[in-house]
Amino acid sequence: MGDAQLIYLLVFLGFLIAMIAVGILVSRNVSSGEDFLMGGRGLSTPLLIGTTVATLVGTGSSMGAVGFGFSNGWAGALYGIGGSVGMILLLLLFADVRKYNFMTFSEELSFYYGANKLVKGLTSIILYVACIGWLGAHIIGGSLYLSWITGIDPTLSKIIVALGFGLYTLIGGYLAVVYTDVIQGVILFLGFVILTVLAIITIGGFGELSSKITPEMGSFLGLEKLGVIPALSLAVVIAVGVLATPSYRHRIYSSKDEHTVKKGFWISGILFAVFSLFPAIVGMSAYILNPELESGFAFPYLATEVFPIWIGAIVLIAGLSATMSSGSSDFIAAVAILLRDVYQIFTGSVPKKEKMVLFSRISLVITLALALFFTLFTNNIITYISNFISTVMSGLFVAALLGKFWKRTNWQGGVASLIAGSATSFVILNNESMLTYWGNPIIPSVIIALLANIIISLITPAQKISKEESLRLLEEERSMVDEGTTLPHDQTFTQ
Repeated sequence: MGDAQLIYLLVFLGFLIAMIAVGILVSRNVSSGEDFLMGGRGLSTPLLIGTTVATLVGTGSSMGAVGFGFSNGWAGALYGIGGSVGMILLLLLFADVRKYNFMTFSEELSFYYGANKLVKGLTSIILYVACIGWLGAHIIGGSLYLSWITGIDPTLSKIIVALGFGLYTLIGGYLAVVYTDVIQGVILFLGFVILTVLAIITIGGFGELSSKITPEMGSFLGLEKLGVIPALSLAVVIAVGVLATPSYRHRIYSSKDEHTVKKGFWISGILFAVFSLFPAIVGMSAYILNPELESGFAFPYLATEVFPIWIGAIVLIAGLSATMSSGSSDFIAAVAILLRDVYQIFTGSVPKKEKMVLFSRISLVITLALALFFTLFTNNIITYISNFISTVMSGLFVAALLGKFWKRTNWQGGVASLIAGSATSFVILNNESMLTYWGNPIIPSVIIALLANIIISLITPAQKISKEESLRLLEEERSMVDEGTTLPHDQTFTQ
């Protein structure tokens, strides 16, 4: 390991120690399981904006989007545009669910379908897997960066990155996630501004950006390079990811009130739209400087081989902030689902209040180990995220959308949308010509999931339980499990 690499490694370790210190300070305010998992349900607007922007400007929209911009020019902005649209739609469609005091997305989905136990059980398992998938994406992104910038073995890098955000989350819970997110979000945003400005100066000015890339890369949003349908698919898949990812729902449930959610999400969406241009510019600048470079290493290449070491250190912290802020958010959402829903499926209860923090920490270790295992099989961030969302999230998005806004839907239709969305994605992923045409399976996956929900709902009996009754049943169930009462056998998985 060279001197520069050693410095970068020491900078990373110092940053990690600082985040752990924040986790220790925050842990003093954690006295219950709800504090650990929900942050006391009192997130203010500044905290909500900080944690949301930090997660939006995460692994895919930083390192992944820079690599995508390196290969496809202005198409690198599609990730940010899709995420911004998804955030605005999320607040318009679902911000009002804060009033129901849900703890997990699977509980919300169950509410839409008459407090149906099968829907809650099935979606809780799917959502837990989804959180593990997102967590894996962040581990991949951070490890690629850390491996390049320090020379550490890629597998060891994955372990270090995973342990990095795992430690302070394990210590301080959701409040540690929020406060470290705010710190990392500021560093990340400023770091990318600095990197973008320096990249433009290094290539000789903004005018050189257009003259030294291919016309296809320089076209509007890279449409000539990527193709209209694949470009639309990329934006849609990121938007759907925001709309159906448990960690964003977790922010709704843990915020102070509905007004806070709406204000925080509006500002976050606008900031992310502005940010979307930065990764594309950085990626294209790296392409101009070294067109033979592998796209996945465009981001760390600028930090380690183009700019002075102090700039590299800033970029290092910014890049790893992206990974750690996103990863920790999905991390805590996964544990909430595991303990509040998945655990309940098989036992009929949740851990007792006095043991909830202990069980949460044990669950964090288990979840991190699973996510780390799945990352050992791939290193491509954008492909990983796109295929994962199409397969797991499309049906969840449709189930939530129709469940909230279409009175005729029922639990059979909700389950049908989950199955149809995943099945469609699998078919397209295994058909090269269809995958080439669509770019990723999200658009047909959502359409088929939508049709499946509508058709199955219309040919099966209408849902008889009202929203009010559904909420009453869920509140009754929540009070029972919070008091440590074991639910009757017929309330654990089937209704």
